[in-house]
Amino acid sequence: MNDKKHKLLRKLPKVSELLEIPCIKKMLSVYPRALVLKSIREILDQYREKIIEGEEVEELSVEHFSSNLLELLKSKNRSSLRRVINATGVVLHTNLGRAVLSRKVWEELEKNAGGYCNLEVNLLTGKRGSRYEHLTGLLRELTGAEDALVVNNNAAAVLLALTALAKGKEVIVSRGQLVEIGGSFRIPEIMRQSGARLVEVGTTNRTYLEDYKKALSEDTAMILKVHTSNYRVKGFTHETSIKELVELGRNNGIPVMEDLGSGLFVDFQNKDLEGEPIPSDSLRSGANVVCFSGDKLLGGPQAGIILGEKKYIEPMKRHPLNRAVRIDKLTVAALEATLRIYRDHEKKWEKIPTLSMLSVPLDRLEKRARKLQEMLEPLLKNRAQLSVRSDVSEVGGGALPEVKLPTYVVAIKFNDEGASFWADFLRRGEPPVFVRIHSEEVILDVRTLFDEDLSQLVKAFSKISAT
Repeated sequence: MNDKKHKLLRKLPKVSELLEIPCIKKMLSVYPRALVLKSIREILDQYREKIIEGEEVEELSVEHFSSNLLELLKSKNRSSLRRVINATGVVLHTNLGRAVLSRKVWEELEKNAGGYCNLEVNLLTGKRGSRYEHLTGLLRELTGAEDALVVNNNAAAVLLALTALAKGKEVIVSRGQLVEIGGSFRIPEIMRQSGARLVEVGTTNRTYLEDYKKALSEDTAMILKVHTSNYRVKGFTHETSIKELVELGRNNGIPVMEDLGSGLFVDFQNKDLEGEPIPSDSLRSGANVVCFSGDKLLGGPQAGIILGEKKYIEPMKRHPLNRAVRIDKLTVAALEATLRIYRDHEKKWEKIPTLSMLSVPLDRLEKRARKLQEMLEPLLKNRAQLSVRSDVSEVGGGALPEVKLPTYVVAIKFNDEGASFWADFLRRGEPPVFVRIHSEEVILDVRTLFDEDLSQLVKAFSKISAT
């Protein structure tokens, strides 16, 4: 090691000396001492490695060290799970947490998370109750179901139902409905885990009632119909209706279960959106068991909601697997608050963010886009060209795959770096912003922006103007 390296290494301050610097002392009053010490050592080690490797390094000033230390402490102390701005236009963005919860839900979560609650205590009798009682009445009221059970997601709902009702026996499913739910979770694999035996009938594009009839045997425990919520088969197709399957099941003493996937409590026909199966319709058609997600089109927390006849729901409640997939108090609070909003037939469109985003009028989206353009233009003058134009949004979350929602976007064409560079810059900023990229333009879709997001976008883009 040469003299220059030795000289630079000797000039590196000691940890004890750095702790006596006033601005670092102030950091000790804000951040845990152990975190400050670890961060100081990390920065010193980085300088030490650079010197040893022969890299050019400037003499370490107090100001420069303190600035680096503060940035490192902020980074280490920041929550990994953070609020982000979704400017992609994908309403149920799986990677960004799917459904946004209503403000009313936030309030209920705050009340129940910040103290004790009567999760499994009946306030009238003082005796032990069931966490499901907080939800069962509302679900029965809103869907007409005889009984209900809620687990932690819809994959768990399917697994529990198959395990409790069909383990060791056969379950008939159309080949065209052997879907992959996402993350490589597939119906055949869930069936295998449950201990039930899959019996495939029909073909990918056409399955008739006769196919189900031929597959019936003494070992048949269930007929399962799976809604292909995340894709569509078109053209030369035929699908056996739930009513036909129910009649077949009733005549042979076999229960019929329908997995609706996304789940939906309202009819979107009047909102210019393609229809999606509704649990109450399936139950009225005679399905014995129906299950769906809570955090997709329903607009609530992640949950798997199971509805149906008491004689089929009860075995699931009693099954040991139910404890492994049960919901916690926060899910109970969030789902109960969401379901209560559905009682108000008009206000639900405003109060549940998912429904609001999916049904917002086009003229309101245009007005929001033009307002955002006006707010951003002063920050990006001489750096980019901004324009407002029509485009399409997506529902996302594996729901309504063919629906393209007319929207308005702010398109930004930067003069210097490409769109990918600025998309990365925005995603790494504070607050993190997620955008679309199209033809070297950064696209901000206003459908998934809240009013308070606009000022936050100004904050994010002001950092671009400062670079």
